[in-house]
Amino acid sequence: MTAAAAAADDDEAGPGPDPRARPLSDRERAVLAMERRSWPGPGAKERAIREQLDMSPVRYYQLLNALLDDRRAAEHDPVTVNRLRRLRADREGRR
Repeated sequence: MTAAAAAADDDEAGPGPDPRARPLSDRERAVLAMERRSWPGPGAKERAIREQLDMSPVRYYQLLNALLDDRRAAEHDPVTVNRLRRLRADREGRR
């Protein structure tokens, strides 16, 4: 057996499917959709987060930040994710 075949066998006998291989959840897609929208004024976005997604703004931004590091999110909505990554990098650069 070749080393490549042995490695393939090891991958198949692993603990199960890679959790990163699963598709984005409805909630994760909704967070990205919320970020694509423009907002009329202060408070409107936070209100929409609470009413439409039924989560606190703090939890929303935690989830959003994790999504920015998730390749599945970048594949789903590359324009939004890359824009938000640039904004995050700019903020971190100013600190």
